[in-house]
Amino acid sequence: MNNHINKQAILIDEYDYSLPDERIAKFPLPRRDASKLLVYKNDTIIESAFSNIADFLPEKCLLVYNNTRVIQARLVFHKETGARIEVFCLEPLTPADYAQSLGSTTECVWKCMVGNLKKWKDGLLSKQIEIEGTNCIFNAEFIETKRNMHSIRFTWNNADVHFADILEKTGELPIPPYLHRKTEESDLTTYQTVYSKIKGSVAAPTAGLHFTPEVFESLKSKNIEIEELTLHVGAGTFQPIKTKTINDHHMHTEVISVHKSTIEHLLQKVGNIIAVGTTSVRALESLYYIGLKLHKNPSTYDFHISQWTPYEISDEIPVEKALQNILDYLNANNLTTLHAETQIMIKPGYQFRLVNGMITNFHQPKSTLLLLVSAFVGGGWKKIYDYALKNDFRFLSYGDSSLLMP
Repeated sequence: MNNHINKQAILIDEYDYSLPDERIAKFPLPRRDASKLLVYKNDTIIESAFSNIADFLPEKCLLVYNNTRVIQARLVFHKETGARIEVFCLEPLTPADYAQSLGSTTECVWKCMVGNLKKWKDGLLSKQIEIEGTNCIFNAEFIETKRNMHSIRFTWNNADVHFADILEKTGELPIPPYLHRKTEESDLTTYQTVYSKIKGSVAAPTAGLHFTPEVFESLKSKNIEIEELTLHVGAGTFQPIKTKTINDHHMHTEVISVHKSTIEHLLQKVGNIIAVGTTSVRALESLYYIGLKLHKNPSTYDFHISQWTPYEISDEIPVEKALQNILDYLNANNLTTLHAETQIMIKPGYQFRLVNGMITNFHQPKSTLLLLVSAFVGGGWKKIYDYALKNDFRFLSYGDSSLLMP
């Protein structure tokens, strides 16, 4: 079935459920892999612990995780009047590359959300910070507003200091708003996956929070292979759908990087790929449509997948061909990494191309993440969530996990 025939309006109220506040995990368990695991396979539910996940994965499957690292993206300034201004860095504009922007030495511009903007009409916000024994004046300057997002220029007077150093020193880790608490010292460790390394996310890919070195050892003993990619998670991941139908919901854009060797590995494992988290699902599924774009135009540089791309195309090619098209493009241009952007919306009726199984937490009502889960399990999300609610599973970012193998 082609996705393009299934763009009917879906009412978001059909993806609502009652989530009592006490079921939201405010903190993680002391041991990551001690979390509960719900296994949904062939319409049957089994309950276990995450430490046993290797027992439920297909032999010789390829597990793909997102290696992004959460940055301390929330900056607090105080005006001379005492007004508190909160600047939440979302994505870099100048330079637009994450690594280059975080490595900037005197200035950079970011797309931000700003709290208490009405008190900051113009002028510089400044604060003095000390980094490795040297003082530095750090400034924020408002530039413009587009679509409720604000361009903010950051400048500082010490060329030995990188923007990443400033965030590390003075920024706060932005834990999810639904935890209804301030960031604590422990979150600096527990809200990062053990394999996080590429800085750029403002939210953790939380399905990965359950992994430990011991879990990876158990995967190795079962001949389960692992691979990584990068999708920098945006704040839009927490944005509930506020429109009556999902057709009016605007998906946020996220940046993807996938190494050539990863795509080669995916090509070998088509039909046996398990994604760790919805962010990995979105990245993997976007690869198919990038390969399809290259099929239509091998010299294209348009690697942006819009939220409706899957539902507007009528062409179809094998997954293997789509991946090979990407490899051919990378080889022809002497590139080792594919860089792309995705707004892909995965909703009921979507036809999955690369992902055969998914590890994921339990998501908010009326969220795009719940729509993705529903699409993956063929509408059986209520059975899964009813079981989790009745059997004391912990919900959301610091909650328990599920393995979905429909």
